[in-house]
Amino acid sequence: MMPYERLKNSIKKTIGTKQTMKAVQRNAATLVYVAKDAEPHVTDPLISLCKEKGIEVITVDSMLELGKACGIEVGSASAAILAE
Repeated sequence: MMPYERLKNSIKKTIGTKQTMKAVQRNAATLVYVAKDAEPHVTDPLISLCKEKGIEVITVDSMLELGKACGIEVGSASAAILAE
C-alpha cells in the first residue's frame, strides 16, 4: 500500500513543518509524514518531538510527492494526519 493513501483520504491534515509541529505539540496529530529530502534542521526537531510524544513518523521519499499527496503543487517537508 502506498504510504500516501491515508494522507490523501484524510479530511483533517497539516501541511508544512510549522503547522505540523503545532499539531504535535497540542497532541492533535495521529500520524506524521516527513520527506527524506527535506533539510534535517527543519525536520529533526519535529521527529524528536514525535518520539517524545509517541507519534508514529512515516518517512517518504520526496517533498514533491508529499506535497502532491496533500493536494498542493509544491513540495512539503512534512505533513500530519489530525485526530478527527
